[in-house]
Amino acid sequence: MEHWIEHNESHVKSFNEWGRKIEEAGYDQVAEKILEAARKMEECTQKLQQAKDNL
Repeated sequence: MEHWIEHNESHVKSFNEWGRKIEEAGYDQVAEKILEAARKMEECTQKLQQAKDNL
């Protein structure tokens, strides 16, 4: 699970970086979807962390 958590955190960082870049380029709707994906990935990571903590 630690691998999945780290992997997700890497994706969140990348999604947020690209979401900001895309937003700056004027593609607000596209950026919002990417940033939404980052938020959902964070939720997933929290669930994985909870599962790990319960082991």
